[in-house]
Amino acid sequence: MLKQSINTVVLLLFLTFSSLFACAQKVAEPTRNPPEWTQPYQPFRIAGNLYYVGTSDLASYLITTPKGHILINTGLSSSLSSIKANVKTLGFKFSDIKILLTTQAHFDHMGAMAAIKKLTGAKFMVDEKDAKVAADGGRSDYALGGHRSTYVPVKADRILHDKDKITLGGMELVMLHHPGHTQGSCSFLFNVKDESRVYSVLIANMPTIVTEKKFSEVTTYPGIAKDYAYTLNAMKKLKFDMWLSSHASQFGLLTKHKPGDAYNPAAFIDQKGYDSAIRDLEDKFLRKE
Repeated sequence: MLKQSINTVVLLLFLTFSSLFACAQKVAEPTRNPPEWTQPYQPFRIAGNLYYVGTSDLASYLITTPKGHILINTGLSSSLSSIKANVKTLGFKFSDIKILLTTQAHFDHMGAMAAIKKLTGAKFMVDEKDAKVAADGGRSDYALGGHRSTYVPVKADRILHDKDKITLGGMELVMLHHPGHTQGSCSFLFNVKDESRVYSVLIANMPTIVTEKKFSEVTTYPGIAKDYAYTLNAMKKLKFDMWLSSHASQFGLLTKHKPGDAYNPAAFIDQKGYDSAIRDLEDKFLRKE
């Protein structure tokens, strides 16, 4: 009887670990990433109730409200611990995150999304065109997809479309559909307010070109060139007070802010820098096309 019980326990343990191992094998997050993707960065207040909680380059943004918080982008899977620590350092509760958003469904912005969703119970909302990719963990992405997922799959609680509004605790974010980098890449436009004024903020997903193939050769995304052209045209028309992006390097975080700097929203007021960045991307697009 004792021997049978021991055998049963051993079998159960074997099945449990086998199951965990199998699940782990389904996700293969790339490991040769730039060091700044995992390099910690001191969290800080950008403007009003908008905070930076990402790494030195993988940008994650926390928007706080009396009814809970919004988190935009979660970096790599390893970013979970740093985001939790950053939120706590700022004096907020990680468990108060109610809404999860992403600017694109790539592993470097979705890596910790599933874990944070599970820990907080937050609702994950995503652009319609990236919903399938998010749900299969990046496996069906036209450029970075493959036989395995690059992050733990996340099913959307709400599908977003161009100019849809996300509201929570007095905040209203407008999602802007900016496809090309991924089929459901998007940006967010909203206002924040501090003790002196209101700022219009754009968190932009810059339309960098991922694929090395000619656009005509990207058979899994036949409308890619058209989408890039649409996005560049739409983004050229955007006006705002300050801009941020999916990667800190894209908006020059390290030149605009140093750890320990005093609160200074003016450092991120940079329409000219944004316009120049879009022109550069358009030039690359035209050469690619």
